[in-house]
Amino acid sequence: MIKAILWDNDGVLVDTETYFFRATREILATLGVSLTQERFIDFSLVKGYGLCDYMAAEGLDVSGCEPLRLERNRLYASYLRNADTLMDGVPETLSLLHKRYTMGIVTSSQREHFDIIHEKTDILKYFDFVITSDECRNTKPHPEPYLKGLAMAGTDSSQCLVVEDSARGLTAANRAGITCLMIPHALSGPENYSGDYHLLTSVRDVPRIIETLTVT
Repeated sequence: MIKAILWDNDGVLVDTETYFFRATREILATLGVSLTQERFIDFSLVKGYGLCDYMAAEGLDVSGCEPLRLERNRLYASYLRNADTLMDGVPETLSLLHKRYTMGIVTSSQREHFDIIHEKTDILKYFDFVITSDECRNTKPHPEPYLKGLAMAGTDSSQCLVVEDSARGLTAANRAGITCLMIPHALSGPENYSGDYHLLTSVRDVPRIIETLTVT
């Protein structure tokens, strides 16, 4: 019996990863580094690497990484403020599931960016709690965020599902013992998925697949 659903944020509820890619690419360009979409997917969405890792891979001095990271975050925040990021079908799906399941958001976003993203979405009312990277010592693909989510939901892994789009999120959930519902995104697809998951084509499929899993 499924009692709780833990939702990833970026790429599942909101379309923000393209803006993070854009901001990261622009900062790296100032260092003479050209960031391709394929490399961004591998480094950021599969492995969960940060800006310093990109610099280290290029043999650059990472001692100056922090100011660049802060500038990247500032750029990202400016893009988010002017973007309509809510994914199609999300409000309707959350409304169907609300009060039937305990629901939380478990995201690698910083709280600052998370708050900017959801200033206009009006979907936080459907969730019982939110866990951002500010609340965790380790981020995905480490299991800590989803283990914390289980604790806050007050359930065990067998009674919980995670909704994700990224390979690192799938790894984090599986390391916490939780099965994933995976919804591919423009920057993250099945070719990078490996683990215990069910492949969906849309967020609108979530209620149906949960009913199927509950019955079986």
